[in-house]
Amino acid sequence: MGKRVFVGNLPFSATEDQLRELFSQHGEVASAEIVKDKFTERSRGFAFVEMATDEAAAAAVAALNQYQMDGRPLTVNEARARTESRGPRERGNRGGDGGGNRW
Repeated sequence: MGKRVFVGNLPFSATEDQLRELFSQHGEVASAEIVKDKFTERSRGFAFVEMATDEAAAAAVAALNQYQMDGRPLTVNEARARTESRGPRERGNRGGDGGGNRW
C-alpha cells in the first residue's frame, strides 16, 4: 500500500498534473490532489500526493523537501493521519448561553 505525502507552500498557480509529473520522477504516483477553497475553488497552497510505495514516498520526501517551485521552497513530508492532526472542533463561547440555543 502507498503512502500519502503532504506538500506545503505550494504556488497558487501549480496544477495537479505538474505535481504528478514532479513526483513521478521518484516513483509511481497513485494520486495528486491540490486542496482548494470550497467556495472560490482557489488553491489553498497545499496538496497531498499518494505514492504507490513507501519507498517512493520516502524518496520523494528526501528529494523534494525545499525544492524550488516557481520561486517557492516546497515543504514536503509524510502526511499525518487525519485523526492525529485534527481533533473535534470546539465552539468558542461568543456570548449568550454558549449552547447555541435561541430563546
